[in-house]
Amino acid sequence: MSRLIIISNRVSTPSPTGGAQGGLAVALQAALREYRGIWFGWSGETTETFTGHINFQRAGGVTTATIDLEEQDIEEYYNGYANRTLWPLFHYRIDIAEYERGFAGGYLRVNDRFADTVRPLIEPDDIVWVQDYHMIPLGQGLRERGCRNRIGFFLHIPWPPRRLMATLPEAADLTRTLFAYDVVGFQTDEWADSFRDFAIHELGAVLEEPDVLRLDDRTLRLVSAPIGIDATEFVAASRSTAAKLAFRRMRDSAVGRDMIVGVDRLDYSKGLEERFLGYERFLQEHPEERKEVFLLQIAPPSRGEVESYQRIRTSLEGIAGRINGVYADVDWVPIRYVNQGYPRDVLAGIYRAARIGLVTPLRDGMNLVAKEYVAAQDPEDPGVLILSRFAGAAAQLAVGAVLVNPYSAEELSDALLLALKMPRDQRIERWRAMMENVSTEDVLWWRQRFTDVLEAAGPEYAAS
Repeated sequence: MSRLIIISNRVSTPSPTGGAQGGLAVALQAALREYRGIWFGWSGETTETFTGHINFQRAGGVTTATIDLEEQDIEEYYNGYANRTLWPLFHYRIDIAEYERGFAGGYLRVNDRFADTVRPLIEPDDIVWVQDYHMIPLGQGLRERGCRNRIGFFLHIPWPPRRLMATLPEAADLTRTLFAYDVVGFQTDEWADSFRDFAIHELGAVLEEPDVLRLDDRTLRLVSAPIGIDATEFVAASRSTAAKLAFRRMRDSAVGRDMIVGVDRLDYSKGLEERFLGYERFLQEHPEERKEVFLLQIAPPSRGEVESYQRIRTSLEGIAGRINGVYADVDWVPIRYVNQGYPRDVLAGIYRAARIGLVTPLRDGMNLVAKEYVAAQDPEDPGVLILSRFAGAAAQLAVGAVLVNPYSAEELSDALLLALKMPRDQRIERWRAMMENVSTEDVLWWRQRFTDVLEAAGPEYAAS
């Protein structure tokens, strides 16, 4: 292929200092460095009137192209349909999903604006790779504008079971737009199975092969491709000066106690309330361990305009305050709760200092924090990963992680005690098994797996 065109909701310019960035941003930047291409998306800025002006930048070997959106676009498309409708629904939270026609209309309008603006940038031999739930109908918009290129779509979050998906008023129409793509990728077989089930039973699609669906005159290939991290880079980051300073700082502040660490964006899907309650159960059941451990929870706030995110922040502050009020002593606080993000090299040092990595989402497409924690460990004295069985990463890391049901405070308590008492030889054996997967199925493997399927598929549109 001549170039790779990546399209996503937000575009993250590589930080020259290695500043805090999400796992998706790091993964896509790594993919773009392998190919000439462009990362296109929303700048995060507003404009009074949408003009379609594109701002081009180049940094860290990555070319970005961004557009500004109107305030109404952001409210209906991003804060509305993406984050108050699709995000909770796809994470099985139909109890807080909001189904508003205005949200759906804004979502389609912004996808049309993306299609109008990016279409002139796409050259005939380019491969287009659309990312995540913000952009589900974009492929259809590009087809309507004459784009005959190979176009793939990757969903970074779960696809909900059919009966949950059916609660979305426009579920059938939205799902049908995915058949404009040549390939649709999912993090796990479970999410691909859920999509396949909906397409067959709700749309009448025909299963021609295990991973090939036909609907009317369109053929769609499905692929499960769990995203990874840049393992080599993250191991190097864990040995950097910044990481060593962070490691020393955490060890000094621990004064001989074992640290349990959680690093999660402030979101109800991450199971933070349940995590705090499980930790509280551990403190109740094992008083002899109370002053021997502490939990560091790093939770940068996000989507502050959405009411459900405001509620979870208030709830977590209340739970953390109550636990600290009940159990703290003059020389020990059980929970250190921090609402800010840190650069990845600093996080690597924090991970390395932690005896336990606590990654317990209620539902997650993948969860790269789990893989980063593994990559940051000291091979001679690694920590233990406690991982939710409902995270996408559990399919790959089950061989070495301690899997838990995050809804069960008892299971979390038991897992914490098991991890704290686990002998070094068992920790090393578990870590080696996980590190083998993290190193082998890394971000480059993920990119290659998806683009190989996309290059080999069709496109049928090329002949039309």
